[in-house]
Amino acid sequence: MAAAAAHLATLVCRWSGRRRQRLDLAMLSDWQLRDLGLTRDAAIEEARKPFWL
Repeated sequence: MAAAAAHLATLVCRWSGRRRQRLDLAMLSDWQLRDLGLTRDAAIEEARKPFWL
């Protein structure tokens, strides 16, 4: 039971971090995205993905 709870907690943390990173990515300026080698369209596409993917 403890292992399952630990796995679930890890999964929730991973999902939370992924969602936060995608929201941050969507908020970057065009200049910042270019510096990362990304387009605005690519950033928006990534930000729209569900947190579990």
